[in-house]
Amino acid sequence: MLVQMEALQLDCGYDREEITVTDQLRHKVENALSTLGQVLLGKDEQLRLALTCLLAEGHLLIEDLPGMGKTTLAHALARVLGLDDKRIQFTSDMLPADILGVSVFEPGKGSFRFHPGPVFTQLLLADEINRSTPKTQSALLEAMEEGQVSIEGERYPLPEPFFVIATQNPSTQYGTFPLPESQLDRFLMRIALGYPAPDVERRLLTGGDTRQHLGGLSQCLTPTELSLAQAACRDVHASSSLIDYVQRLLQYTRDAPGFSYGVSPRGGLALLRCARCWAWLDGRDHLVPEDVQAVLEAVVGHRVRAAEDVAGHESRRLVSELMAEVDVLG
Repeated sequence: MLVQMEALQLDCGYDREEITVTDQLRHKVENALSTLGQVLLGKDEQLRLALTCLLAEGHLLIEDLPGMGKTTLAHALARVLGLDDKRIQFTSDMLPADILGVSVFEPGKGSFRFHPGPVFTQLLLADEINRSTPKTQSALLEAMEEGQVSIEGERYPLPEPFFVIATQNPSTQYGTFPLPESQLDRFLMRIALGYPAPDVERRLLTGGDTRQHLGGLSQCLTPTELSLAQAACRDVHASSSLIDYVQRLLQYTRDAPGFSYGVSPRGGLALLRCARCWAWLDGRDHLVPEDVQAVLEAVVGHRVRAAEDVAGHESRRLVSELMAEVDVLG
């Protein structure tokens, strides 16, 4: 039996050492999820989606009411992944230079010196991003897209890896500037944490604020190991029948009368990237339809809008319709 396994591994292009390394990486990621669960009780699915987003090398948008744990999640992710992190509290009077940095003339040297802003970090928490003006929002989102900052004609690359976890309050709250569709599309995923279940809330009320445990969280991965895990996720195979299913999902959003507009090709690529990471976390090297469905709302929800929905609150209903109407088998 051992000889047969070794032969199978060689036929597939793997050796035992490579498989062991992959298993070790997956075990470390699972340990990171377990550690995150110590400070965000009862949010296993949301934590897994957040980690899936980072494994897919994307930026995450968390939309929810104040006090739901959005900021805590960002700080906890930085600690368990061993990433340098900074936080920006967005306000209506914030300027792009407050985020990107500024060049200051130094008379003694007769030249300008660039002073980097807080965007120069591995994980940036953009807290309440929709409380800043569109001009300031655009400055951050451009840096997210380009992976660099341009000041006075000079380009300054951002650190690698570079992730943005942005939080925003519902647009119905006072003093918010909703992100337009083109800027929402820069975020690979959008999730909400929601109210805790009654039993979980009871544990919170009797056990105290879990944020006090942030400082004691252990690092579960190094940035190098995170990069290796991202590479392993990219190798997850998508069959032609699975690609057909994704295409049918995309086409439905473009043809169904209830959708104001459909998902772009970039949105389709994002869906596959996240589904691959979800499958890898499940221990598989190939995609199944359930992987696509597991990440569908988080990836597609902010990329679609109902034809009659001006404020953009009907995305969940649209995603439910999408899954119900599009047949997996064609």
